[in-house]
Amino acid sequence: MSLTNSPVLKTQNLILRGPKKVDIEPTIEFLQNEERSVFFGALSNRGDAWRWFALNIGHWHLHGFGYFTIVAKGEDIAGLCGVWFPEGWPEPELGWVVFDEFEGKSIAFEAAQAVRSWAYSKLGFTTITSNIVPKNKRSIALAKRLNATYEKEYHNDNMGHCYMYRHPYPENTENN
Repeated sequence: MSLTNSPVLKTQNLILRGPKKVDIEPTIEFLQNEERSVFFGALSNRGDAWRWFALNIGHWHLHGFGYFTIVAKGEDIAGLCGVWFPEGWPEPELGWVVFDEFEGKSIAFEAAQAVRSWAYSKLGFTTITSNIVPKNKRSIALAKRLNATYEKEYHNDNMGHCYMYRHPYPENTENN
């Protein structure tokens, strides 16, 4: 049972759904792995990682959106992708992360396309950004693959120095 009112998004290879209790341990494991989660906000303390999981559930209830759990069809959870807009963020952000064994399989790309389309069509967004730490070369490459364009540098109170990439409007979301 989902812990939120999130929809289920289905793509060719993925199911994106709201967080469930079964997702707690894989999410905590990811957040405590500093090498994997350094650009997402690594949390070495298990309690802090648990609180992030609960924060995402609350985010869904407050905003009507948050991070979906990415499930590669027929497999364990593969990562997280969603729209994030906590206190202190300049505007809603499309974010993504895939867990270690799912890296390099275009999962983040496919999930981000689905979430972006959902944000435009169901949430009524007219624009969305991705805020990326400059050293996160893989996410910068993915933002560009999604046809997002670099807009500016800014200071994010949680992540520090960030690049803001602006995603195209719905009529301009054709991908390479």
